[in-house]
Amino acid sequence: MNVMRNHILISIDAGTLMSGARAVEGALVAEIVRQGLDSEVSVLETGSIGITGKGVVLVVYPEGIYYAGVTPGDVPEIVKEHLLKGRPVKRLILTEAPKRVIISKEKTGLLKEQPRIVLRNCGFINPENIEEYIAANGYEAIAKALQTMKPEDVVNEVKASNLLGRGGAGFPTGLKWEFAIKTPGDEKFVICNADEGEPGTFKDRLILEGDPHKLIEGMLLAGYAIRGTRGFVYIRGEYALSIERIEKAIADARKYGLLGNNILESNFNFDIVVMKGAGAYVCGEETALIESLEGKRGHPRIKPPFPINAGLWRKPTLVNNVETLSNIPDIIRNGATWYRGYGTDRCTGTKVYTILGHVVTPGLVETEMGTTLKDIIFEYGGGIKGGKKFKGALVGGAAGAFLGPDMLDVQMDFVNLREYAAALGSGAILVMDEDTDMVDMLKSVLHFFKHESCGHCAPCRLGTARLVEIIDLIAASQGTMEDINQLLEITKAMKDSSFCPLGQSVNLPVSSSIKYFKDEMTARVKA
Repeated sequence: MNVMRNHILISIDAGTLMSGARAVEGALVAEIVRQGLDSEVSVLETGSIGITGKGVVLVVYPEGIYYAGVTPGDVPEIVKEHLLKGRPVKRLILTEAPKRVIISKEKTGLLKEQPRIVLRNCGFINPENIEEYIAANGYEAIAKALQTMKPEDVVNEVKASNLLGRGGAGFPTGLKWEFAIKTPGDEKFVICNADEGEPGTFKDRLILEGDPHKLIEGMLLAGYAIRGTRGFVYIRGEYALSIERIEKAIADARKYGLLGNNILESNFNFDIVVMKGAGAYVCGEETALIESLEGKRGHPRIKPPFPINAGLWRKPTLVNNVETLSNIPDIIRNGATWYRGYGTDRCTGTKVYTILGHVVTPGLVETEMGTTLKDIIFEYGGGIKGGKKFKGALVGGAAGAFLGPDMLDVQMDFVNLREYAAALGSGAILVMDEDTDMVDMLKSVLHFFKHESCGHCAPCRLGTARLVEIIDLIAASQGTMEDINQLLEITKAMKDSSFCPLGQSVNLPVSSSIKYFKDEMTARVKA
């Protein structure tokens, strides 16, 4: 058997496909064969390596050199100069390459490494090959659970890990599972919320594109833990590659006896189907998602009853998001004590962040809970483009909070940010430099909420419309100080009276923008 001296990983995700990744891959394979290197160099597909907005990205191993913005025309030079002569093509090298990925606690210097748990396989395995997932310890956790643990043991292990839900609310996952297992029912369902609609958030998409079997294993463990019978992945209809890969992974898992009846000869029966959403932001809320899954219009339900008691078709239903479920296999395989070794006492584990805006290296990063905003932006994001000053960041997506320069040292975790009247939310971080118009930023957010309001309740339906009228006046320098005060009053009333979290959450971006950037807003109003 030939031992390859070089492996070229090509990142295949939605972004690189639009940049021509398939054409580059084809050109690479053809040029390697033409040069007679096909017995020495392999080209392997993988998911996202965590870099976005840089075109087609390649990684050449064992050197670990990252090439970005690669086109088919660049391929002959890469093969001739790098693979034949050993001279990397400097003009294509990504100088802001990701930090070395680890899954241990060892660090060198100030956060120079990513302690990956959720993204451990992303960018390293072929997400469309079940055998590569299995070779990376895949499906060991479900085998362990079925062979050595009772459902209650799995619930207790997740509860002991202190994993907080990564969908935005930060509710204790183990506690939700405990409610589910204690709820009687002849059928119980597990729903994965992959309806990722928060602006600036694409972590779940890249998890699905890069490691779909990890989600399947997490759902299997959830199904076993609560004595569930069926699983559903509710996913945005626009996520074409994610849908393609999760459906293939489900089909392959069935072929290997990992889904369906009598899984691993354990008498545990569980299967998963994929359901496509139509792109409504409100369907990120679990009861609106369930209404949509049932074929109805995606309107939120009155709570209680909660989905745990009466969810899909009024049966007990557990709803977790992609990142939450993707933590579960490692927790069960390695134990709750191991997992608590990451993060803080109050927020354990790691968190996946999407970093966008005026940073040198936008993309996806996973680091420990409690890492400061400054380290995420300047260590992992490479700092502000063009050497400009940091002005602010919108943390948690449109439903999150604007943070100013004096918040750079804040620890990024659910509990700590609440103490500052902010929210971690989905983990989206939109970074803004000194030239950013903060009034226009708030205007964009409020227009988004008006567009996405389902109109079900008057406070949100009328409130978002009025907020847009006011911010448009302020942005056009036609507003007054009273208008700024009205923004706060309206969003406070919406927070107290709106039917669902969409209307309730508008207060956070409005109040935080006024808190940190009020001078900029008052400069735009009439005297």
